[in-house]
Amino acid sequence: MSRILLVRHGQASFGAADYDNLSELGHEQSRVLGAALAARGVTADVLVAGEMRRHAQTAAGVLEGSGWTADVDVDSGWNEFDHLQVLAVHDQPTTAEGESEKAAFQRWFEEATLRWTSGAHDEAYDESFAAFTSRVEAAMGRLADALPSRGTAVVLTSGGPVAWACATLLADGSPARTDLWLRLNPVSVNTGTSTVVRGSRGTTLVSFNAHDHLSPDLITYR
Repeated sequence: MSRILLVRHGQASFGAADYDNLSELGHEQSRVLGAALAARGVTADVLVAGEMRRHAQTAAGVLEGSGWTADVDVDSGWNEFDHLQVLAVHDQPTTAEGESEKAAFQRWFEEATLRWTSGAHDEAYDESFAAFTSRVEAAMGRLADALPSRGTAVVLTSGGPVAWACATLLADGSPARTDLWLRLNPVSVNTGTSTVVRGSRGTTLVSFNAHDHLSPDLITYR
């Protein structure tokens, strides 16, 4: 049996001019994850990262914490969707009376994401939701084909691809995948790890968003 560990990147620089850069906490989360994996005896036969800077930085932290010497294969199929464009093409709602700035942003993000996933406005985006999900599925397929029997792959990616890979396995190709993705994506913890196993019974998700390697002060969602 082989397994694939899907890891969301460490905390990025939310609210900064350049989001695609780990915060100091994000670097620490990555090192802690690497050390925890090594302590459990996990060795990466295949190490894959998306091409974003936060993916590469997370990979570097995992390597530092684990002591692994594996090369990192870069696959753009594991890149996150362009959340900035998804927000930009959807008018920001007016903050309701008594609503915090954080709550107002979350409402805007959820409304904008629903618009994107609906498929009714695909011409407004450089990458439609259907195109995003197709490339994530293709990346998962490439990885599965390259993974040796009984091997372990560790993928450093983002919450969106992790949530889609998991939703696809849980919903087994049904239209409910999108609704499930919308529920899983917002709760992804930085460096949370989802485990997929491949064996005689096929490909199965056995855990989602595990983050027991993190102490309470290291748990973040953005």
